[in-house]
Amino acid sequence: MSLRGSAAIIGAFDTAVGKIPDRSATALCVEAALGAVRDAGLTLSEIDGLVTCNSMAQPYMYHAEAIAEYLGMKPRYCATAAAGGGATFTVLYQAALAIDAGMCDTVVIAMADSLRTGLSREAAMIMQSSSGHPQYETPYGATVPGYYALIAQAYLHAYQARPEHFAAVAVSGRRHACQNPHAEMQKPISIEDVLASRLIADPLRLLDCSLVSDGGSAVVLTRADRARHAAHRPVYLLGAGEGRSHEHISQAASLVHSPARESGQRAFAMAGLAPADVDFAQVYDCFTPVVLIEMEDLGLCAEGEAGDFFLRGDGAPGGRLPINTHGGLLSHAHPGNPGSLFALTESVRQLRGGEGARQVPNARVGLVHAQGGILSSHCTVVLGTEEVL
Repeated sequence: MSLRGSAAIIGAFDTAVGKIPDRSATALCVEAALGAVRDAGLTLSEIDGLVTCNSMAQPYMYHAEAIAEYLGMKPRYCATAAAGGGATFTVLYQAALAIDAGMCDTVVIAMADSLRTGLSREAAMIMQSSSGHPQYETPYGATVPGYYALIAQAYLHAYQARPEHFAAVAVSGRRHACQNPHAEMQKPISIEDVLASRLIADPLRLLDCSLVSDGGSAVVLTRADRARHAAHRPVYLLGAGEGRSHEHISQAASLVHSPARESGQRAFAMAGLAPADVDFAQVYDCFTPVVLIEMEDLGLCAEGEAGDFFLRGDGAPGGRLPINTHGGLLSHAHPGNPGSLFALTESVRQLRGGEGARQVPNARVGLVHAQGGILSSHCTVVLGTEEVL
């Protein structure tokens, strides 16, 4: 069964990001949900579905039900996601399936967390070390940056790449962030700045690593026939696909390829499109080397050539294929699991048009991709305007 064109995003909203000590993760999630409903030109009484992602800073046993309670909703469809960054786009197409099956008509997907101000340093370190295999990884003391450093070293060796290739990813994302007034990081950086930043886990330096932020985001998804009467230009779900290979990095078959390949192929097949049709892409950028691997696996660059793509400025503003046009997890914000939802709201805005100097010209097709775990679980979604239906 294909979901192509069956549902559309009609509302999108982001809270402020960065350091937000005066609002809890719950308050940010509620703010995001209400903002997206308002952006869609709807009221809560017209929403009959709710999907959230549990918070690390303020978790609930039944998170979506708790947020529904705060909102005063009694949704027909209610679900909590708990599968890392990739869950963002997994729940998007699952909500589209629920709409297609008649379980609901209009769904709010809202996620927020307060990793910057809502966790103590001790709690943050426990979170960083909890993803390892309890028998084969955790006893050796590695944290998340250490696991991604293994991936970085493997990529350098496999393709004779250089640290400058990683640094170029950070510089490209920061150039986009500097055009986005809502991004957390607004100061331009150079490749030299990245290479001079503090070493975190060899070869990853501070500016190779994503931010730690507070913030929330939400979208409203509805049936295609309802979307035509929305307050804004609808953004249609054209294709979606998942891919998985492992849970723990010690069990990965490869450190330079990922299931982004399968997720992308499945999403493009449903959409009836190819990588060459994409006008911009939002690619999960928790660490700079991951972007190079995902770009190649998604078919946006040839194998081993993604580093040169960024060195040439092809992914920067005005480049051949703009990547992470809001600044990404490296420069816009990364509040944990909700981080990739900002890539979705950014894609909606780019496909609506009207983003001024940072608008991607003639944007009709956008790709959004996210992954959870240590390069483990991937989901890719292809979005488009009415012209490509």
